[in-house]
Amino acid sequence: MKKRVKNWLKHIWQEVILPHNWLRQLNTRAGFFSWIVLFLVLKTVLAYGADFEWLHVQDPIQVLLLFVNPIGFTMILLSSTLLIKPKQIYYGALLILDTVLSLLLYLNVIYFREFSDFLSINTILGYNTVNQGGKAAGAIAFGVHDIFFWIDIVAMIALIITRKIKFDPRPLARFQPFKIFTIGFFILTVNLLVADIDRPQLLTRQFDREYMVKYLGLGPFTIYDAFNTYQTGQVRKSATPEEFTKVKNYVSEHYAAINPQFYGKAKGKNVIVIHLESFQQMSIDAKINGQEVTPFLNSLYHNQSTIAFDNFFNQVGQGKTSDAENMLETSTFGLPQGSLFSKLGNDQTFQAMPAILNQHGDYSSAVFHGNTGTFWNRNNVYKHMGYQNWISGDYFDVTGQKATTWGLKDKLLFKDSVPYLENLQQPFYAKYLTVTNHTPYTLDRDDRDPNFATTNSGSKIVDNYFVTNHYLDQAVKEFFDYLNKSGLAKNTMVVLYGDHYGISNTDAKYLAPILGKDESQWNDLDNANLQRVPFMIYMPGMKNGYINHTYGGEIDVAPTIEHLLGVNSKSYIQFGQDLLSQQHSQIVAFRNKDWITPDYASLSGRYWEVKTNTMIENPTADQEKMFDQIQSEVTTKLNMSDSLNQKNLLRFYTPKGFKPVEEKDFDYSKRATIARLKSENNKLGKNSKSLFGKNNNQSTISQYVTDAPEAKDQQTDTTRVLPRNADDWSQSE
Repeated sequence: MKKRVKNWLKHIWQEVILPHNWLRQLNTRAGFFSWIVLFLVLKTVLAYGADFEWLHVQDPIQVLLLFVNPIGFTMILLSSTLLIKPKQIYYGALLILDTVLSLLLYLNVIYFREFSDFLSINTILGYNTVNQGGKAAGAIAFGVHDIFFWIDIVAMIALIITRKIKFDPRPLARFQPFKIFTIGFFILTVNLLVADIDRPQLLTRQFDREYMVKYLGLGPFTIYDAFNTYQTGQVRKSATPEEFTKVKNYVSEHYAAINPQFYGKAKGKNVIVIHLESFQQMSIDAKINGQEVTPFLNSLYHNQSTIAFDNFFNQVGQGKTSDAENMLETSTFGLPQGSLFSKLGNDQTFQAMPAILNQHGDYSSAVFHGNTGTFWNRNNVYKHMGYQNWISGDYFDVTGQKATTWGLKDKLLFKDSVPYLENLQQPFYAKYLTVTNHTPYTLDRDDRDPNFATTNSGSKIVDNYFVTNHYLDQAVKEFFDYLNKSGLAKNTMVVLYGDHYGISNTDAKYLAPILGKDESQWNDLDNANLQRVPFMIYMPGMKNGYINHTYGGEIDVAPTIEHLLGVNSKSYIQFGQDLLSQQHSQIVAFRNKDWITPDYASLSGRYWEVKTNTMIENPTADQEKMFDQIQSEVTTKLNMSDSLNQKNLLRFYTPKGFKPVEEKDFDYSKRATIARLKSENNKLGKNSKSLFGKNNNQSTISQYVTDAPEAKDQQTDTTRVLPRNADDWSQSE
């Protein structure tokens, strides 16, 4: 056996691998096919390494898939040419397919260099996007290695012209094409299986595009994206203006009138939204070992300048953080499955707060986040929402210990955002997406408060959760100190909200004793109550702040903020209601069609009495009727939102005084953003309303004080940041 293997390897070396065999191989149909496949695989791997930064692989499985994923797809696609008998057509077809695949690869390389993203079908087909990308491409530095994406095709054609390669007139044996197709199909199937094992729900949740390419390859990603684009297109093609009319009538019937006491109370003020990652209401006022977990947030919660809500629920689905953002900005729900940002965001019509405030109050806008710009497809979605600036992790130094795997640490995010924040023209609408308080809640020892001792619950997740809660609290305090010192605070309304739960139901048994509960008595209603997240509106100078006990959720944020700013939401299609309105409905709909009210809840098909925390075993006839009515309201509301979003019905409606957002108007490259902010200040001169301009073109960064130990670290060539979906709950990496 050993001798046979040795002889086989010797034969492979002498008859296949040695260079003097190459030209002979190219003169056969099978050999020409094999070399084309080999060159395409090598070019793809070259792009992975030289341009796509090896797609940030982290383990041996990902490394293996990186080299395997181009093989199966390429063999399957090219194997169709093996059925062609006429020799000229066979060789021509192979070269054409080779050129097309090389072009697709190279266009992705060029696009990635500018936008750190991969080409979607909508990007390829959309004139505006391609036009914008084309203008940006002129500034791209072409790599020396770019020649290798094309040299094989040029060499093949040259060898054919000089007749070094002669067309083989002999078709392959009858079943040979099928065998090659089967091998390719087998490789692709194993690739998909291993990818699904290593990254569950890769296709259903539609993770970050870089993840899709890393696990499946560029070709399968493009085909999958094309399939989703087609499906979406078919659904939207069937949509009619009459369907929108039904939605509009529903929203109009459920509009909650403004409360004169609060309407316009913050008119003309800046708005800063602080997105508290994975932060739950249970941490507010909580004490561990006699110490407050979040002393600063507690002080805001009870401040006379704050309207706080203690029965405010997250309503996210599979889109997690992106669902929370969508509800915050548009007052529409996420999708029943997957993320609206990822599935529909490339060409969705939004009427979102950045555009609404810009057109009603000339607000400038920006988002700040410490991870890559492509997460949840934000680099495309934000353009459709009307955000003028998207300051992602690509703008910051995230090297060394400055970041966790999820992005730049919160203290550094707030501090390092100042050069951009101070250049925004006022009034501005700015959103901060924090990340340090993200599962599995790990924090470097130097970042921990030595005076804060966490729980000893038996679960590292639960124990670490309070540690990162405490860190987030300190980060927010540092930012508020800066707002006060710089003078921004006096003309700014700060909105703080939690996006979704941090401790899952599986860890409830460890959490129960901390909350004073018996873990053996923990039930579905306890889980539902854990879905409460903070919602606070802070306005310096306001004297009648209070804790509002109204039941509501993330769907209600947009109309609440708009009314405080003096913008009537009535003309917009929003499914939420102003939380300060006397007409606000206290039925909170969850994405899975469960619901909760101040009195009752329906969870997994069972009814609960909220105040007594008991299950209703035998509801009365009147209760049944009431529950059916509430369920009907919840189902209708979710269905209406789904119809609006899945069919893109907003394209049929432009509110009076609102101008539809044009994606082509926005460029999020760092180069363009810095130039734009400087240009606006220079153009306005003494009339500039930015903090930088009002400060005689002097930066306020010196007024920012942080105890972050990494603040003065030098930039390195390594980073912990992993390019994955910001709400991927896997702890395998």
